[in-house]
Amino acid sequence: MSDYHALGRGTFVDDSGTGHELVPSSVIAAVPAAREAAEAYGRAVRFDFLDDRAVHWLLYQRRRDTEKGSLVGCFLAVPVFVFGVGAWPFWDLVASQRSRPFQIAFFCVDALLILASVLVAYRLRGPDVADPTLRNMRCRVRLYRKIVGIARRGGADIPALYPYYGMYATSRKFFPEAPELPIPPLPESNGAK
Repeated sequence: MSDYHALGRGTFVDDSGTGHELVPSSVIAAVPAAREAAEAYGRAVRFDFLDDRAVHWLLYQRRRDTEKGSLVGCFLAVPVFVFGVGAWPFWDLVASQRSRPFQIAFFCVDALLILASVLVAYRLRGPDVADPTLRNMRCRVRLYRKIVGIARRGGADIPALYPYYGMYATSRKFFPEAPELPIPPLPESNGAK
């Protein structure tokens, strides 16, 4: 069984790994401005923001994308912290007392290690960041958050932090030619033919 189907209908996971219930589209559609925004944005990005199953799949994809980015971010943070922030105490305690060639070598090696870490992180995350299918997903998620905000300000009973994740600062452009991420079919039971 895939992770998507293991979640259960209407349950999604936020950035911190906590499960939450999806706010039904009927709650959002009850606010006329939010319904209009959902329909207008939906036409622009070819997505039905008032379809609970589609929104559930969108939030699942968003979580998977965030997990991948978090792993790469952790990979980048450790060497940058060690060789970036850790370079200062090493300089004060050791390198400043050494010869000029040692200091130059220290700077060069430290800069190369940080640059190598950034390049490896870019190499790992770069294809996902540039993928038009994933960029479309990020664009839709950004618009869903806007729609929810309109509904909340319009009086809908929506929790203050819903949908429990931060904004995507990027992916404002929609790529209509990009393929869609298909919703996986329900797995067949073992006894079925």
